[in-house]
Amino acid sequence: MSEKKKLLLIDGNSVSFRAFFAMHNVLDKFVNGEGIHTNALYAFNNMLEIILKDEKPTHALVAFDAGKTTFRTEMFKEYKGTRAKTPPELMEQLPLIQEMLNYRGIKTYELPNYEADDIIGTMSRKGEADGMDVTIITGDRDLTQLTTDKVTVKVNVKGVTETESYTPAHVQEKLGISVKQIVDMKGLMGDTSDHYPGVEKVGEKTAIKLLNEYGSMEGIYENVDAMKKSKLKEHLINDKDQAFLSKTLATINKDAPVELNLSDLEYRGDNQEQLIQFYQKMNFTSFLDRMDVKTEDTAEDLADIKVLDLNDQAISELTQIDKPLTLIVEGFGENYHTAPIIGLLLTDGQKYYGTTDISILENEKLKNWLADPKKEKYLFDNKRTIALLHRYGCTLAGVSFDMLLVAYLLDTNDNKQDIGLVAKNYNVSLPSEEEFYGKGVKKAVPEDETVLLKYLAQQAQVIDTLKDKMMSELKANDQDSLYDEIELPLSNVLAEMEIKGITVEVSKLKEMENTFAVRLAEIEKKIYEQAGKEFNINSPKQLGVVLFEDLKLPVIKKTKTGYSTSVDVLEKLKDKSPVVQMVLEYRQISKIQSTYVVGLQKFVQPDNKIHTIYLQTLTQTGRLSSIEPNLQNIPIRIDEGKQIRKAFVPQHEDWEIFSADYSQVELRVLAHISGDEHMQEAFNEDYDIHAHTAMRIFGLNSTDEVTPNMRRQAKATNFGIVYGISDYGLSQNIGITRKQAAAFIESYFEQYPGVKKYMDDIVKYARENGYVETIMHRRRYLPDIHSSNFNVRNFAQRTAMNTPIQGSAADIIKVAMINMQKMLVKENLQANLLLQVHDEMIFEAPKSEIETLEKLVPSVMDSAVKLDVPLKVETAHGKTWYEAK
Repeated sequence: MSEKKKLLLIDGNSVSFRAFFAMHNVLDKFVNGEGIHTNALYAFNNMLEIILKDEKPTHALVAFDAGKTTFRTEMFKEYKGTRAKTPPELMEQLPLIQEMLNYRGIKTYELPNYEADDIIGTMSRKGEADGMDVTIITGDRDLTQLTTDKVTVKVNVKGVTETESYTPAHVQEKLGISVKQIVDMKGLMGDTSDHYPGVEKVGEKTAIKLLNEYGSMEGIYENVDAMKKSKLKEHLINDKDQAFLSKTLATINKDAPVELNLSDLEYRGDNQEQLIQFYQKMNFTSFLDRMDVKTEDTAEDLADIKVLDLNDQAISELTQIDKPLTLIVEGFGENYHTAPIIGLLLTDGQKYYGTTDISILENEKLKNWLADPKKEKYLFDNKRTIALLHRYGCTLAGVSFDMLLVAYLLDTNDNKQDIGLVAKNYNVSLPSEEEFYGKGVKKAVPEDETVLLKYLAQQAQVIDTLKDKMMSELKANDQDSLYDEIELPLSNVLAEMEIKGITVEVSKLKEMENTFAVRLAEIEKKIYEQAGKEFNINSPKQLGVVLFEDLKLPVIKKTKTGYSTSVDVLEKLKDKSPVVQMVLEYRQISKIQSTYVVGLQKFVQPDNKIHTIYLQTLTQTGRLSSIEPNLQNIPIRIDEGKQIRKAFVPQHEDWEIFSADYSQVELRVLAHISGDEHMQEAFNEDYDIHAHTAMRIFGLNSTDEVTPNMRRQAKATNFGIVYGISDYGLSQNIGITRKQAAAFIESYFEQYPGVKKYMDDIVKYARENGYVETIMHRRRYLPDIHSSNFNVRNFAQRTAMNTPIQGSAADIIKVAMINMQKMLVKENLQANLLLQVHDEMIFEAPKSEIETLEKLVPSVMDSAVKLDVPLKVETAHGKTWYEAK
């Protein structure tokens, strides 16, 4: 018995349109490497996956409109005349959708002078005549007129993945008319979307009522004279011609001159090789994941690796090999400073040796090999591996390839911390940690150790497979020295800092906890007195009632659930009632209390230290960030926040905390990068840059004439320019009108023309190249620089201006940290580098070394990078971090 044939027909234009708007809110997240939008393409393909699975067609066709001029526009010039222009972001995707359909083994077709509807109508009748079951997918209900016992029309109802199936029975039930009457209904009521008129004042309900009474449009007009006098009768008579014209326009041509045979539409499935390349080009990793294909290396291939026992004999052999080995040290847990090691694997690329018996780390030959800088090693995440091994009494040196760092430098947008996710970027299928171990309460180490060891072997093979490719990409980007001289050495410095940790006096934090609790209780009491009642201050709903109903303050903003009591709203109201000012203070102290005073206590380890983790591969500018806990975000602008630093102390009684901070490093970088003469002069002559800027933009003769307010405004402008600030942003920052802010910025650029030229040039460079770079060639890709959305594009332009400045400042402090660590060793000092916070380094040292550090640290930091203007460093020291500021 022959297979039942099934024909799938898709209305390409209407589904593409639906797909585009279904994912319009993420439009600028779906952009490929060439800056082309892919949201409609992605949604269309998602729908296709579902439809192909559900329908299992033997034949398939996607029909597209050939152009705006058709036989219908010849009959009625205004046909579809009011439709908005197709968004250019969708236009650029239509050829890609057709290309993808081709790779998916689906025929596409368009016919001059006809619409996609007519192609579908014609082919559906051919399919039906051939005994096929036919399914039509569309976003347009007009196609329901094609429904028969053999033809089902599925109309998108939500996005593109959910459809409503129209059969003759469903049409009758839903519309109350037969399929044949659909075009009559359209003729009577017209169509605002396709812009044809119908009969005045006749809507869907009236049309259906008339058709139920008279059967068809012809039947209505045969009986129109007999109808009793009414406005409806009048409209029907007056608009008869346009009603019949509209019916003709609405009728799909089922006999269009389509030069296709059903045999041309045979569905043969995906051309996998071409489709893989296409998905890679579009950055469609989720579709690549779903394909059951053998790529360069897949988890299926990797699963066949035989893992031999890593025992004393194997170690003796491996440590004698005179070539790089790949090392996997697997920890289990979020914080690697407390996580246990659960497995260890070594490979020379031929044989894989692994064990879950961690006592192997006591083997002297293995310890010596790990610590030997001459023995080259490849791995994923050097810093994490150093920290894990340190807790087991081992040191690590000689790492030349850190896959995590290389992946980050190649694309900072793709800052993945997981080897499985990095592998997927290169079309290598390796389970991510979450996929392998599970997540949440289900997260667990496999009971079968062979499963775990095979996973570690897969990680090692991924590193070996991708190493040469990734390193050559790095070299092609001129980023090999950034990796060799900055990021890789820095990972060793950061590991040392994390392991060292910083001493915290928990008793001080407990003392603050009590003090702040008393303060909060006092503020709470005053708020209740002023408000005239007690309520939950932390409840936005209850607070909203007190402020806007009881105290009758002006309502600034509303939310779905009531009044907005956000910080920006309260800031605007703080002069109108003492309650608002007190609520702001209460929130501020309450946050410091919970996040830092109480929160930090949980992170103090048995050695009385906090061992924060520095994320080296998170930010897109190259700045370091800190977690577990975040020590870079302790608020210092308010005294309560500053107090927290009193709990951070050196590890010994007779030691001190020493801090060294770059002064205005970003503005100095701007002066260097822009080459602006006036700004460089200010730094070279060691003027007060903000007073100097104020003097220039206010047209004064000397900095003596600059008032504190002028300097404040100039300072905000200086730093605002670094971040590509708008006139609106500056006006909000310094409390002037937008017009004044615009004049400020204009005056600034007149005085610093080199800065203006830099801003224009760097945006142009970003447009032409798709990325910007720091002075050390750290790249940031900017796919949004070509966005048609003004706000999105504007943000990308500001990012283009700022990244080379902020990123170069990050490069400079990283070089300083590496040089400083070397210098501490060279000078045989006891001092330790403990923390890095923005442009500042924090040390602990014996009091006897402070004088040495006061000379040594600035000289090392000043000379980190040679700029056209000097770098300047300010230092301080004291018994606590609070005093060293």
